[in-house]
Amino acid sequence: MNEQEIPIDIHLNKLLDWLISRRICPHDWQKNIITVRKNINNAIQDMPAVDEIANLLAGTYINYFHCRRIVEILKDTESSSKNIFGQYSSHRMKDWLEIIKLYEKDNIYLAEAAQLLVRNIVYELPSLKKQIIKCKNIQEESIQKEADYVKREKSMRENYLSSCQQIGIEGKNIKKELLSFLDELPGFLNTVASSAKDLTSIRNFYESFINFTMKKDIHSDCLPLLKHVIEKGNTTTFEWRTGEPPEVVEETTLGIPLDVDCASTEAADDQIDFGDLVANSESGDDRSSSSPNGDFVHVDREECKPENGDQVNFGDSDINWDISVETSGTNDIPPVFEEGEGGKVARGVDALSVLENETTRNSFYCDLLELEAFLDQRITEVELSSSNVLTSNLFQDAPAILQMQSIDSLKQMLSSTKSLSSQLMTTKLKHLFFIKSSPRYVDRLVESLKSKLETAERMIDCQKAVKLKFQEAVEEEKALDPKIKIIVDKTKILLSEVEQDISKRYKNRKVNIMGGLSALKQISVY
Repeated sequence: MNEQEIPIDIHLNKLLDWLISRRICPHDWQKNIITVRKNINNAIQDMPAVDEIANLLAGTYINYFHCRRIVEILKDTESSSKNIFGQYSSHRMKDWLEIIKLYEKDNIYLAEAAQLLVRNIVYELPSLKKQIIKCKNIQEESIQKEADYVKREKSMRENYLSSCQQIGIEGKNIKKELLSFLDELPGFLNTVASSAKDLTSIRNFYESFINFTMKKDIHSDCLPLLKHVIEKGNTTTFEWRTGEPPEVVEETTLGIPLDVDCASTEAADDQIDFGDLVANSESGDDRSSSSPNGDFVHVDREECKPENGDQVNFGDSDINWDISVETSGTNDIPPVFEEGEGGKVARGVDALSVLENETTRNSFYCDLLELEAFLDQRITEVELSSSNVLTSNLFQDAPAILQMQSIDSLKQMLSSTKSLSSQLMTTKLKHLFFIKSSPRYVDRLVESLKSKLETAERMIDCQKAVKLKFQEAVEEEKALDPKIKIIVDKTKILLSEVEQDISKRYKNRKVNIMGGLSALKQISVY
């Protein structure tokens, strides 16, 4: 094969070393290129208004081949500056001819061109391509985040409405609606007391069972609070304690502000006015952990145990119960029993009804739990026996009320008992007791509910932020697209010019710079 037909293959990364090793370019070419670059920077400050020159100077690094094209353009624009000897007197032309001369000395333009090819193909274009990919990823992430924020906003608003419904308020003016609960408290307690009368036969069954099995009459100690409520209703604590109704009941009234504004929950005039009772609250006498039967809050504390540290789930409601309830107010006032010209007077705790008083209410609830445990045990024993009726030898001499109870009747008794205990433990009634016992509870509950709406509003701000980020990524991608196209096109031209220049030095043998054109094609299709 003829030597002229054998192509010269040069790898792109080895191009500069190849030029130096063939002594086409000196190894210290960089110290000479500094002067060339200074002259180019000075020359481009004074250029004619030609579109082609503007295109050459835009987008990429100016190289030797650009300078040659500029000189050709200046030959036309500066033709009038020739003197009688055919030389150019134009300062512009002299500057660019000097630049060409410096470039061609020791062929340093080829070394610079090789360096430009490596920089564009190996570093700059891949970097721009990564930026494009990053912009696309940001757009996809922004779309996903926006959808997530919309979902979370909707979830928080639904959570807020669900919490309000669980409490029993509309949520338009939270604090005012919560304070209005206080007017409903007596009605709720009277309803519970009325429902307790339905347990008369169940309590009698329990009492008869104890009297029969213990062989003695202890009916006076059997579920005393439940018996009292069944017989006399929701009386005052004074009547429960003394057995006689008071002639005078001095109730402690709560001053509720009329101009309650949900938007200003921390305002002084929006606080519940407990009068002199607030002082008792601040004294540190917290009855919430010292009740002999366990505080009302503690009775259901396992049910209210937080799963995530802060939030407590009552049904479908997600309410923050991390609130230190200060049981101030009426429950901290010692009972007062006076006799005089005014007769029997009940004050403080004695003036409260037995279901409103924390201690007696807990005792009433414990009576219900005791009755539930008894019925549950009886059902288990009957199911394990050979008959569905309590007719074993043990109960042959028992009263008829004990012998004729079947599993179905016992289950009905248990259902009725649990129904009453559940009435006393509704979410709304719990809030009523908390509102009654703590002057600060309302504000903290308002803050807990409002925090859900505030979270929803933050989700809206987050949506705006990701939309802005999405738009910025779109704009950046639009700006990078033409920039990459310009660099790719000019790099292709430079690659072709370098191959042609080297080819002329080797009797026009074909020159292939490996890894150049193929890399540009891959970058073009991104």
